[in-house]
Amino acid sequence: MRAPFATAVAIGVGLVILLGYFMPIPILQNARSLLLDWAVILSSVALLVAIFNLFFVHFRRLAAPKRRDYYSLFLIIGFVMTLVIGLIFGSTDPQYQRVVTSIQMPIEASLMAILALSLAYASLRLFQRRSGVLAVIFAISAVVFLILFSGLLSVGNSLPLIREVTAFLQRLPVAGARGILLGIALGSLTTGLRVLLAADRPYSG
Repeated sequence: MRAPFATAVAIGVGLVILLGYFMPIPILQNARSLLLDWAVILSSVALLVAIFNLFFVHFRRLAAPKRRDYYSLFLIIGFVMTLVIGLIFGSTDPQYQRVVTSIQMPIEASLMAILALSLAYASLRLFQRRSGVLAVIFAISAVVFLILFSGLLSVGNSLPLIREVTAFLQRLPVAGARGILLGIALGSLTTGLRVLLAADRPYSG
């Protein structure tokens, strides 16, 4: 077995956290809380390293002698301004949150609009290449939900039939999101069990 010490540590930590979650023993619960706190600290440090790595990557692109990427300048300015203002006023300051939200929300809306158009274009291309049943269902569903969330059907909400159909269609994305979350949960559970059983050893290099 490669890296037996790392495997033993991973299995031991996983068992302590799992037992501390299901068994009301003070020692196990304290050990579980301590290990989870360490995991949160390590994840935060890894996130900081990733953020500063992104900053230095764009700084190197901006300082390159040839083919400079001037779009990186906007990222660096935004990063420095957000960091400095957040350190001065704090992340809980209402004005700071209002400024960040007023920038973040239009960007998210633009990305969602691009995603919607990309899905519509992909459905049309898929329908052109493959005229099977799945392609037809995907194309029809993409067009229906684009029309639904564009607000065009809101004029017919006074009619009971259209109102019921619209409410039913609006519940479908929620059901799909729950299915995705269930799939993520089952995948995470399977991965955790494989690590506990030493079937997967990503820490062994």
